[in-house]
Amino acid sequence: MQKDFNNHIDKNLSILKEGRLLIAISGGIDSVVLAHLCHNLKLNFSLAHCNFNLRAEESDKDETFVVELADALDIEVFIQNFDTKMYADENKCSIQMAARELRYNWFKELATQLNFDYILTAHHADDNLETFLINFTRGTGLNGLTGIPMINDNVVRPLLPFSRLQIKAFAKEQRITWREDASNASRKYLRNKLRHEVVPILKEINPQLLDSFQNTLSHLNDTALIVDEQLTEFKKRAIVSDDHLGTTFRISEFKTTTNPKAYLFETFKHYGFTEWNDVLDLLDAESGKLVRSNSHRLIKHRDHLILATLSHAEQSEASLYIQESDTAINTPFGNLVISEVVAISETSNHIIYVDKDRLKFPLELRLWKTEDLFQPLGMTGKKKVSKYLKDEKTSLIEKENTWVLTSDNNVIWVVGKRGDERFKVKTNTKNIIKFNI
Repeated sequence: MQKDFNNHIDKNLSILKEGRLLIAISGGIDSVVLAHLCHNLKLNFSLAHCNFNLRAEESDKDETFVVELADALDIEVFIQNFDTKMYADENKCSIQMAARELRYNWFKELATQLNFDYILTAHHADDNLETFLINFTRGTGLNGLTGIPMINDNVVRPLLPFSRLQIKAFAKEQRITWREDASNASRKYLRNKLRHEVVPILKEINPQLLDSFQNTLSHLNDTALIVDEQLTEFKKRAIVSDDHLGTTFRISEFKTTTNPKAYLFETFKHYGFTEWNDVLDLLDAESGKLVRSNSHRLIKHRDHLILATLSHAEQSEASLYIQESDTAINTPFGNLVISEVVAISETSNHIIYVDKDRLKFPLELRLWKTEDLFQPLGMTGKKKVSKYLKDEKTSLIEKENTWVLTSDNNVIWVVGKRGDERFKVKTNTKNIIKFNI
């Protein structure tokens, strides 16, 4: 296996030969074998071990084993202890998910702080098959059936082409010792049920199952590339705008496809939506209708769909105050620059000039309220801000993110949209203030 591993690194992962590597090691056979393979190849690596404190003294014995292995290989080792159960309770997630988040967050923190180029994990071909089956049984799109990526950002999995049998044979041949985790034999978790009950039957039906599976993955990944290319071209046509408020898509582009639901799924599948028939219904719904996920909203606005995070619906109601001496202030919509000028020059929706002598400091910058009134520039009468936004056919997202600049609770500016007639610069104005986003 060492020879095959060396050839695999030369052919597919030569980047590892010049990089500084961090191997995630549990003490189990897979990660221990990976450490030995990399050591024999003389790669530059350190070890990182997580003690999740889930198996009493067994967890401590794993930690001791890893430290002794590092000494034997003369390799640097990092150890981190976690209160995994407390993390799971605080974040309302399973123990498995908690352990995953804790270890990957720590690995990436180590890599950043100590300049490791790549994080290596010991996932192998059988893990890949089990992940495929898990996604298949739970229901997934094409991407869920393309397997574990060999390279994902700075996480690399050098053992993916090798089977569990090959790894065990190498460990036996090299007389390598490792730690056994008793939980791996438990049928409590879906992965273990598949590993011990389903996969053996599949291998009995087809002794070359892993080879066939690798061929299938290759074809699926080729197909996924074609889908990605088509989707990229589709998004170029469909996306109208993409800014801090969200991403706006033309509904007409979805409707002109042969399968709008498929394009909706591929476009929005990463945002937590599950009710795809409801998403499809948005194409013909009235303006203002929306579908929520745990993290995002998809909103119908006239001829468009707007994708926005839920945080935009939960804007802070805290006001920002501008003192007379202020020259700039950071806001949720950008940096607001304040300056005194002698005359009006450039104009745009992001700039307003006002008569300083009509202002009462401090000025208040806040989200608009239902009771807000203002006198739109050029008009003689007052108008509710809510009515103004409705008349302007402002989308729900824009409404939620509309701010007003006020003086003594009088609206000076519906920010980025319309100024107030009462504060405009006139021929007899002596002092002019410019507000520029």
